[in-house]
Order: sequence, then structure tokens, then C-alpha cells
Amino acid sequence: MLDRTPRFILDPTPAPPAEPPSSPPADDHLLDAYSQAVTSVVDRIGPAVVRVEPHVAGRPGGLGSGIIISPDGLVLTNSHVVQGVREARLTLSDGHAIDARVLGDDPDTDLALLRANASGLPFGALGNSQRLRRGQIAIAIGNPLGFESTVTAGVVSALGRSLRSQSGRLIDDVIQTDTALNPGNSGGPLVSTAGEVIGINTAIIVGAQGICFAVASNTASFVVTELIRHGRVRRASIGVAGQTVPLPRRVVYAAGLTKGSGVVIAGVEAGSPAADAGLKQGDVLLSLDGEPVGGVDDLVRLLNGDRIGGVVTLAVLRQGELQLVSVNPVERKPPAARPPAPDPGRDTRS
Repeated sequence: MLDRTPRFILDPTPAPPAEPPSSPPADDHLLDAYSQAVTSVVDRIGPAVVRVEPHVAGRPGGLGSGIIISPDGLVLTNSHVVQGVREARLTLSDGHAIDARVLGDDPDTDLALLRANASGLPFGALGNSQRLRRGQIAIAIGNPLGFESTVTAGVVSALGRSLRSQSGRLIDDVIQTDTALNPGNSGGPLVSTAGEVIGINTAIIVGAQGICFAVASNTASFVVTELIRHGRVRRASIGVAGQTVPLPRRVVYAAGLTKGSGVVIAGVEAGSPAADAGLKQGDVLLSLDGEPVGGVDDLVRLLNGDRIGGVVTLAVLRQGELQLVSVNPVERKPPAARPPAPDPGRDTRS
């Protein structure tokens, strides 16, 4: 008789477990690459970042940062960090202190150049800020609020910004970044992942989230060259005080202007190039050597050091008539010395 009871035979080889559902690839490799980029920059540039303590009447003043840009001790920092002083104490990342003197100060770009009393120092090279792109990584190293050798990282948020300096002049070609800055970062470097100094940190917007500014390295290179050669940044002047004013549409159309505003002369300095050229109060400046003058900032920007001792042609609107006037600019007088600030980290400065 056949046994019809079902039998179950166990397979000694267990079936392979079911594969788990696929998951997105981990981002560890991205984080590692980012971390490696930042740490390599810090290892390379960090030793060249210094703490800057200006000496006011022989006593330490405020606190800022700086970057050594040559092995023989040239140091870049902000003008507002060392304003009104001639000497400063620099502290390296290893704690070694060095005395330095101020070679030159340019409030119009908020930059100053110091010479450390040492040689063979670590340094960071100034890069070409014209090659920057929005979104690329930017790294700041400095001494915010006295915390030594602090590193923060972010991105280049925007390029070609303008920022008003303490002197009232616009600093052109300013870099905007979301890299965290605080008082004490002033004068420290903004660095690319290639290890090049692309800017000098200078200002923040108080109350905003991640809106910080650095003077572009190309501007810094120009200022360094001028300060080494002349001890100052030379700029031209024609001896007028002006105010930006809108222009009637008919004037803009008739003169073929690209801007709807100009500069009305509010005053002419006696014995100045403008006075010698016959410019008068009430004249409206429209262009300089064919470049539109849409406001006071345009006029200041166009009167650079290359114009000193030369001849410029101004398009002037006088009593409804367009005239061309030749003027011989002279070197602008340096601003009067300013008293040192007790705290270099002010509301709109880093």
C-alpha cells in the first residue's frame, strides 16, 4: 500500500537572501574631495596669515588680520585696521611675534601695506581675480573676535560689486561671498582652492545672512605696486565739487548719451585745472574722453593716476549748449590723516 503522506525535503543549501532595495550612492567621496581642497589650502596659506595689532601711542590698539605676500615681509591688510598708525605687531600662526611698519595706506580701497622686520617668511601669492566664477569655493582665514587662525568656507556669491569706502569713494570690482566673516577678519585673505589669494576681506552687512565682501586681488596688486613705488596711490583731480543730477530726455537724445544723468558742478577750486579751463558753477559734465560721466562716482573712477599731467576732454552742458573743454588734471591731494579707530571691527567692516 502506497504511503500518500506528503513529505517535505529540506534543502541543505539555503536560498540566497533577497537583495535590499537599491539606495542612492553615498556622498562621502564628494565630502572628502571638498575637505581635502579646504585642508590643503589651509596647510599652504595658513602659515602666511598673521594677526595685526596696530600700536596707538606705543600701546596695542584694535585687532585685525593680514596676509604675507612676499618672503621678505610685505603684508597686506585693511586700511581701517591700521588707520592713523605707523607701527604694528604681527603674530604668526605659530605664535611668533614680529614688529612691522606701515609702508602705505589707501583708504579709497581700504588697503594698507606693511613691512615686517623679518625675511624668509611663508607667503601667499596674489591670484588673478578676473578668472573667478560665481559659485566657486572661497576660503577665509583670519582672527575673528580674537579666535586665532579661524577657517571658514563658502562660495563666491557675486563679482563686480561696488562698495563705499570710508573716504566716500566707491571701491570697484568687489567680491561678494557667503564665507562667514566677523570683526577681526579684516585684512585676512580670501583664498581659492588653488591656494591663490583672490581677495582681502573687508566688510560685512550687519543683520544679513552671509553677505560679505572682499577687495579683489587685482585691485590689491595695483595698490601694492603704487604704494611700493610712490608710498601712496596716485589719483587725478580737476578741482571741482559736483553732484549727480538727472538730465532731460531731449538732452540725452541730442547728445547721444548712454546715461540719463550727469554731474553738475557745485563749486570750482581757485587756481585748479577746472578754473584754468574756464569751467563754472552750474556746468554739467557729461563725458570725459568719450567715457560717459553719469555721476560723481564715474568722474572719480575716470580720474585715475594715468590722467595726471595729461589732457582730458570734457563734454559740458552749459546753458543748454554742448561744449568741449580741455583740462589738465593734477595729482589729487592725499586725504588728511584720520584718528585711529578704537575698534577696527565696526558695523559694516569685518
